[in-house]
Amino acid sequence: MNDEGRGLRGVVIGSGFGGLSAAIRLQASGVSTTLLEKRERIGGRAYQHVEKGYVFDMGPSLITAPQIINSVFQAGGRELTDYVDLLPLDPFYRVHFHDGTSLDYVGDTERMKAQMRAFNAKDADRMDAFLDAIRPIYDAVITDRLGSKPFDTVRSMVDFAPKVLSLRAYEPVTRFVRRYFDDWRHRFLYSFHPLFLGGNPFEAPAIYLMIPYLEKEGGVWFSRGGMYSVVEAMGRLFQELGGEIHTSSEVVRIREERRSVRGVEAGGRFHPADIVVSNADVAHTYESLLGPSTRRRWTNRKLRGLNQSMSCFLLYLGVRKQYPQLAHHTLILTERYEGLVKDIFRRKVLTEDFSMYLHAPTRTDDSMAPPGCESLYVLVPVPNLASGTDWSEAGPLLRERVLDVLEAWGLEDLRSSIEVLRMFTPEDFRTELNATLGNAFGVEPRLTQTAWFRPHNRSEEVEGLYLVGAGTHPGAGVPGVILSAEATYGCIAEDHGLTPQVDIGQPGRVALAAS
Repeated sequence: MNDEGRGLRGVVIGSGFGGLSAAIRLQASGVSTTLLEKRERIGGRAYQHVEKGYVFDMGPSLITAPQIINSVFQAGGRELTDYVDLLPLDPFYRVHFHDGTSLDYVGDTERMKAQMRAFNAKDADRMDAFLDAIRPIYDAVITDRLGSKPFDTVRSMVDFAPKVLSLRAYEPVTRFVRRYFDDWRHRFLYSFHPLFLGGNPFEAPAIYLMIPYLEKEGGVWFSRGGMYSVVEAMGRLFQELGGEIHTSSEVVRIREERRSVRGVEAGGRFHPADIVVSNADVAHTYESLLGPSTRRRWTNRKLRGLNQSMSCFLLYLGVRKQYPQLAHHTLILTERYEGLVKDIFRRKVLTEDFSMYLHAPTRTDDSMAPPGCESLYVLVPVPNLASGTDWSEAGPLLRERVLDVLEAWGLEDLRSSIEVLRMFTPEDFRTELNATLGNAFGVEPRLTQTAWFRPHNRSEEVEGLYLVGAGTHPGAGVPGVILSAEATYGCIAEDHGLTPQVDIGQPGRVALAAS
């Protein structure tokens, strides 16, 4: 641990991956840091539920770019693989289309081409050209570290704009992909990734096409014992460095004086601080924790003008049998793609049809369920609470429709085999996570809410206040929120004279060490 920050006090609000990463970096720099969490356990959206021997990751279900996670451990003088056992996934995802066809999405280009030729040989032939086109986008975000640099000045955006234009990274993802692929299956396969970040593939800029290349270069991984094992490892590292964690301690106010932070009020206590980092929802941070009298830029009106991401409807099912037709990650798609996305993002209506993302971790780690059983996580993308949906009524109805569709699709005797059933709706995102409009991924990733246009890592409102997580730069997803912590720490280091912490490492290095 360094000594530069000695004498400084830090408070981090929220213990998702972004908050944990920021807390570790601060504590490693010598800043005496306290981590405050509303819920009973750390993790934020990366929470865990255990019941009757079934273990459920309630949020993120995979690891990409493990070197980015490892950079946080390296800041604390450790290695990720000292704490967790990473398991490679193959395929990354199995995608079942409405017409009965399917594709295994894998990192091996030749295997992908072989599958694509069954549907369109020209698409397979254009695969290399597509990868060549998205490689520079990946290089810009990861290799050149734009994802971990704050975009809080006009100059930063001016410097970035020529690269965005030259790469055509401003185009909607789907438009970019259509230039290379004709078959609708292949177009879906390489355009759906913004949905993992709460984005609309028909509007999210092609900068997010760095994700397929990220997966190809570094693989897709799972942590033995579930994603929550990474949360626990980060919490353990933070405490080993001397940090304090207070759970069941919801922050109710960020206290400031003369436009500088003084600390936070939580759990009936005042925690003094020179540095406050909020991993809470951005609108909640500004509107509920800071209060209107302090704010000049992020007024209530401006906050309500932010486009919040879609939400999710989730079922966690403990099932007394296994379904080998499921991969670790399986997508089961309805016929509509663009129309359904528009219903979710723009029309904000809950429709009769839906697509599903299933997580069956026992394909990789049999400790996640009792012997011969499955701990299934079923995710359905749905509109956020701007839809006006009453989830006390809609939730049980959608639950039954999801179970009907899964049984009809081929999960025989699903209902009669369920031992554990837990439901999580957009209303739960709002109440349990203080997520504005019940969003599942923070501020929506669209062109007008990217880089400089997102809420900044360094708050413009109060000196000493910083943001981290899905609502700030670069955005949602495990790599995104961890990179946001690096960007935020960079701001703090600059403001307080701390040593920079820059060591993402090389793609695949940590993965190879863990395999």
